[in-house]
Amino acid sequence: MPGISRKVATALAASASLALLTTACTGQSPSGASDDASKDTTINFWHAWSAPGEIAGVKALVAGFEKAHPNIHVNIVANMTDDKINQALRSGGDKAPDVISSFTTNNVGKFCSSGALVDLNPFFKKAGIDPTTTFPKAMNEYSQFDGNRCTVPLLGDAYGLYYNKNAFKKAGISSPPKTWSEFEADAKKLTVSKGDSYSQLGFMPNYHGWESTTEHYFGQFSPTYFDSSGKSTLAKDPAFTAGFTLQKKLVDELGGYQKLDKYRSKLGDEWGPKHPFHTGQVAMQLDGEWRLGMAEEAKPDFEIGVAPLPVPDDQADQYGKGYITGTIAGIAATSKKQNAAWELVKYMTTDTDAVVGFANAIHNVPSTLAALKSPKLKYDPRFKTFLDIASNPNSTTTPASINGGTYLVTIQQFGYDYESGKAKDLKAGLQKTAAQIDTDIAQAK
Repeated sequence: MPGISRKVATALAASASLALLTTACTGQSPSGASDDASKDTTINFWHAWSAPGEIAGVKALVAGFEKAHPNIHVNIVANMTDDKINQALRSGGDKAPDVISSFTTNNVGKFCSSGALVDLNPFFKKAGIDPTTTFPKAMNEYSQFDGNRCTVPLLGDAYGLYYNKNAFKKAGISSPPKTWSEFEADAKKLTVSKGDSYSQLGFMPNYHGWESTTEHYFGQFSPTYFDSSGKSTLAKDPAFTAGFTLQKKLVDELGGYQKLDKYRSKLGDEWGPKHPFHTGQVAMQLDGEWRLGMAEEAKPDFEIGVAPLPVPDDQADQYGKGYITGTIAGIAATSKKQNAAWELVKYMTTDTDAVVGFANAIHNVPSTLAALKSPKLKYDPRFKTFLDIASNPNSTTTPASINGGTYLVTIQQFGYDYESGKAKDLKAGLQKTAAQIDTDIAQAK
């Protein structure tokens, strides 16, 4: 999933699309899987990748599986949105998927709580595979909900910092910032105003600034989104106050919301060659691992640097961590071929060579600890930054919720209000937003 498949707005919208999923409680248990995976059979695999190179990568992955399991044939269906997957998981039938993959980790809570996907814990146990020692910590966390491991990581995304080395040199900056105070200073040094606009902006802090979402910012503060009772900690965990305060300070110091947003509105598309980082209009960019390839393809007139995102000054010893997300795979509860489906899921997600080959093919981060260290990985030396972020035990993700990513949408909306000045009282705003999150979750239950 290069960036074109990873739009935050699309992902959040997709999480909302599963609202009906909670009514589709099939209740089917993996213990009910009775098919003989050693007999000749055909299973359906639905995935969301759509670019030609991605589709080719999936086909090569499945071809490797079929070679290892000549009795199991896989019918691949590409470019499947969560909406289509959701409908098929509810209806079932011979043409419905036995195995699915989704880009939207925010939907894991819905997938698991609704029973739409089976709990894979019994399958892992039977296969003698320990997920906690197989997958990176953050990936292991986002693939389960309330003890139900209904999904498994299938490659991942790691977020870091891209920077314009030429602009750094011109501004007298010798190395990428490691703390937020260093980042703040560098962003100001790299900003060159031009009338009521900019000839170069050090960093676009606005939450609409492409990947500069609340969860990507806050991931560096290692927040806890919910307490042990499932209540929102937005107003209680100081990580959120620190994150919102940092972002608002950046907005104010780099020109103010109105000036920044006016500049942003005239910049190129996030997924096209005229992305403002590619063109040098923005000197630093918070983004995922896919940006490196996209930026190089745009042939910029400067050297691209890659580093982890900065961390809070009081967490300097954790520099190197980052926010992690990725693709998930699961087995449909309506499938009558769950044992055969498990063989495919197990191969795609735990076979080291298979994971490495797929990562090489579509340029995403491998999703097992063994694959992250494999000598067979092929990548630009700068890409290692993302491999290190993925394997860093301090890296974070956002927890699954019964109503998907609704709580993240709610937090992001408050972020828009706060950065623009519509909401002026941070403490009161966090309390109100936390109450809304709790209400929404209670209604979903």
